[in-house]
Amino acid sequence: MTKFGISQSVRRKEDNRFLTGQGQYVDDLSIGADAFAVFVRAPVAHADIVKLDTADACEAEGVVAVYTAADLEGKLKNAMNFALVNNRDATKAAAPVRPMLATGRVRYVGEAVAVVIARTRQNALDAADLVEVDYEDLPVHVATAVGGETIHPEAPDNRAYDWAHGDEAATEAAFAKAARTVSLELVDNRVIANPVEPRGALARMVDGRLHFTVNGQGVWGLRDNLARKLGMDRTQVRVTNPDVGGGFGMKSFDYPEYFVLAFAARETGLALRWMADRGEGHLTDAGGRDLVTTAEAAFDADHKLLALRFHTISNLGAYNSPHGQLIQSELALKVMPGSYDVQTTFFHVEGVYTNTTPLDSYRGAGRPEAIYAVERLMDQCARELGISPVELRRINFIPRDSFPYTSASGETYDVGDFHKVLDRALREADIDGFEERRKQSAQAGKYRGLGLAYYIESILGSQDETTKIEFDDDGRVNLYVGTQSNGQGHETVFAQILNERAGIPFDRISFVQGDSDRIAKGGGTGGSRSVTMQGNSINAAADEMIRRFRPLAEEELEVAGADLRFQNGAFQITGTDRSISLMELSDVARKRGKADLLVTELENTVGGRSYPNGAHFCEVEVDPDTGKTLVVKYTVVDDFGVLMNPMLAEGQVHGGVAQGIGQAITEQVVYDADGQLLSGSFMDYAMPRAYDVPWMDFHAELVPSTANEIGMKGCGEAGTVGALAAVTNAALDAVWDAGVRHVDMPITPVRMWSWLNAARIAAE
Repeated sequence: MTKFGISQSVRRKEDNRFLTGQGQYVDDLSIGADAFAVFVRAPVAHADIVKLDTADACEAEGVVAVYTAADLEGKLKNAMNFALVNNRDATKAAAPVRPMLATGRVRYVGEAVAVVIARTRQNALDAADLVEVDYEDLPVHVATAVGGETIHPEAPDNRAYDWAHGDEAATEAAFAKAARTVSLELVDNRVIANPVEPRGALARMVDGRLHFTVNGQGVWGLRDNLARKLGMDRTQVRVTNPDVGGGFGMKSFDYPEYFVLAFAARETGLALRWMADRGEGHLTDAGGRDLVTTAEAAFDADHKLLALRFHTISNLGAYNSPHGQLIQSELALKVMPGSYDVQTTFFHVEGVYTNTTPLDSYRGAGRPEAIYAVERLMDQCARELGISPVELRRINFIPRDSFPYTSASGETYDVGDFHKVLDRALREADIDGFEERRKQSAQAGKYRGLGLAYYIESILGSQDETTKIEFDDDGRVNLYVGTQSNGQGHETVFAQILNERAGIPFDRISFVQGDSDRIAKGGGTGGSRSVTMQGNSINAAADEMIRRFRPLAEEELEVAGADLRFQNGAFQITGTDRSISLMELSDVARKRGKADLLVTELENTVGGRSYPNGAHFCEVEVDPDTGKTLVVKYTVVDDFGVLMNPMLAEGQVHGGVAQGIGQAITEQVVYDADGQLLSGSFMDYAMPRAYDVPWMDFHAELVPSTANEIGMKGCGEAGTVGALAAVTNAALDAVWDAGVRHVDMPITPVRMWSWLNAARIAAE
């Protein structure tokens, strides 16, 4: 085992750069830009534009140009791309046009109606105030429900899609014959991703080509879309991602501002800079979650699941976002029905439009929502059946000897040992000591609750990934990857993988990502895919590199065949101390003019997806006087297959759980009846603070995946997938004896106090 190889907690090599201020983010690269862009945004949620006058703005100090939808005609296709699902009747879902700049009507507060380009940002802000827009208000629909005033004529009753999976008749029959059935209504609140670095971009023309720099999660899709929308060949477009300060899925797709900024850069010939402030991000960043679900379970007399049935209404916001229709339907389906052995299921989802900001991917993208519904339901079932939550799960787990297992959703779970993971979690969480901790909390005047969630998730995204390994003249090795780090530590873990496989010295590996000119193809980052897909690609590329260097090694060492082996980064003659390293061979190849050996490029396909899973135990304390709910103990045992870097994996889990705690207790996007965002700043949107998040005990109980050579399962979103239900189940357990029978996220102090107060009144 090498010091810098896989399964070692190697410290992040990129942190030296970040902690000494050497990071290069969009705003750093934009210093010296010729002009700034500021978008004029709708102050109303639903209205016709009856007047749009930019004359005064065009004459303002420092203004270069002002563009509206009319200026885009014939030069930029004013319509965003998005994916569609199929309805239950096999027709396509609704596909109303989402303009980049509003055309005649606005449908949510913050929708862009114009953009001002000026020499300074203050010039642009001042001129934006001079754009005169008159609106004629229309009725507003904000409820996550079918019906209301029509937003798009293509979607009667504001229903974007009516999607289903499973056998409805068989499920209904199973419920009819069941010994017991349980039903639960759930609300999954809307949240905002709030990465440390807001969205931003720099657009400029360089030698007749568009160079677009954006803090995204991949470059190739945006490159192709910019080319199509602008009527350019994709060879005329270069997209780069510099260092990125967080993404969480919210930066994994295109936004209208990107296309408008690129258009303006081409029109003006200037280097243009746009950077959202935090308030603009709250208004326009794609939201996450926002759905209501009816979850139902049917059991036989022995508490074995006969069937599951879910009906969800999913809020899409005012328009289809790139992945919006997929999130609560096809992506949530990936992990339905969780870790349980039940084949009779029916999943029904209706997507609805509202006069709110569009929604899309947020850490987990459908899987946290699905597991939240399943695991909240399992706890409710345990209470109504009079059985412990642990025992009910054990009865219904997919048995270890049933893998590979094809779920009711059609997913093939490759391996798993859910009983083993749960057993470890029970020990690590000291469940035997919980009652004593509950007594101690009671002595302090607090209610203490214990919550369990057993999650499973599916890696998403392309199963293909590219790698290029290049020996540089300066003695370094450039590693080109098709993923994009948003802070996860890719630079470190990918160097570990290359070091382990090929013996390339860890400190001589340079990392290259996020440049469509330098890297021909890639899948970007999202869906917990990066290290699994890229890691296997690096391994395959390293093997190919070693194969290509072998003839040269045979020449240098004057040996061939089985007498020559590759080990620890060098070709060695068996039974002797004679060897030559890959680094030495690269010098030989350079001197002999064999430049082709210095670059190895390969695209690798992973044959199947893997399915991380694990158990979360959460303990909370509730102050009955104030309603304050605080997570006081949190234990996670995960099965991530083979860990590449345990320290980085733990960091990913910690971050994911923190985001889950935030949604469960403090965070909520709130719109009033007129579609005005009431939680538009950190004064009103309560991000969790350090006080709200305890230390998390992380443990690994690993069952290597059989779906990829490395044996890993991905870990980027697992923390959030398990946290939502674990925290909420714990909160309900804390107040159950006080008479509270249901809680929903977010469990804010005022809501918890209200539930407790209502229970007191009902008991009197």
